[in-house]
Amino acid sequence: MSPVILAASVHAAVPSPPQHTWYLGPVPIRAYALAILAGIAVAIWITTKRWVARGGVADDVLDIAFWAVPFGIVGGRLYHVISTPEPYWGEGGDPVRALYVWEGGLGIWGAVALGAIGALIGCRRKGVRLSSFADALAPGLLVAQAIGRLGNWFNQELFGAPTTLPWGLRIDPQYLPIDPSTGAAYAEGTLFHPTFLYELLWNLAAAAFLVWLDRRYRLGHGRVFWAYVALYTLGRVWIEMLRIDTAEHVLGLRLNVWTSIIVGLGALVAFVLIGRRHPEREDGVELPGRGRGGQVGEQDTRDGSAQADADDQQNTELDTSSTAHAGAATGAPGRDDRRDSGGGPHRADADGAGPDQGPAGRA
Repeated sequence: MSPVILAASVHAAVPSPPQHTWYLGPVPIRAYALAILAGIAVAIWITTKRWVARGGVADDVLDIAFWAVPFGIVGGRLYHVISTPEPYWGEGGDPVRALYVWEGGLGIWGAVALGAIGALIGCRRKGVRLSSFADALAPGLLVAQAIGRLGNWFNQELFGAPTTLPWGLRIDPQYLPIDPSTGAAYAEGTLFHPTFLYELLWNLAAAAFLVWLDRRYRLGHGRVFWAYVALYTLGRVWIEMLRIDTAEHVLGLRLNVWTSIIVGLGALVAFVLIGRRHPEREDGVELPGRGRGGQVGEQDTRDGSAQADADDQQNTELDTSSTAHAGAATGAPGRDDRRDSGGGPHRADADGAGPDQGPAGRA
């Protein structure tokens, strides 16, 4: 690259932030953590609006997020450590750093997989459908991922190959990667593809498309979520191909590329099959046979108890009526027998004399 072109490229380059951590006394405030938290907050806000529009209760979203978010963070970190093991288990690596989430490194597939388990627990406890919640969540999840990519920008990580494009990313010398052709770090002033920016823009565009698609076709039964997976993986394939950070390779391709291809095809199949089986959106977000708060048939139980009380009262009335009719059928003595059963002046004697016998009878 000529000095003139290099100078022009650097002048037009996207700069990297000079700092990624600030200190509030002894407490470190990290840009990556702030980006993740901001993304979660925005996702909850968007999901709440969409959830209420689908017939859900606003408080459900926070209750489900209480389970989904921690599961997602753990899953995302596990996937990152497994797919990029060199910094932790390779030569000169430090296994303890696998716990340093604040340094960056959350794999989206692990976050979605384990986060879905947490969401399932939360949905079961609230008595609502996981598929309905996933549909409400999908656009907000993409926006959260877009905001989270700002953390990668501050950390100066996950950028792409060298480029001469005017929007190339400038990287500080201490973060320059190794040039595989020379075995040494890239020269200062080299610009790189800002893959964080590519994914940020792709995610925002996909989120807007999902909102339009859902409004236009009233998708349900998890189809919005599967459309999210298909769209995200489509962008992730070509973005991942630009990256040069260390990662596991399988058959010449990065592990994340294979994951995106396989998961994306599976999502496309699920989207089509569910659409054929359930072309219309579900009537409500509650699980069939489950009440609010996860109570099984709570309303049905109350209604059943009320009906049972009414039936008992009706049966009692029927029994009383039946007894009265039986007494009438056997004649008036039946009533007198009940009244006189304890003995007294009206009890008949052994000879069958009635209470109206005169003195001659008693003699």
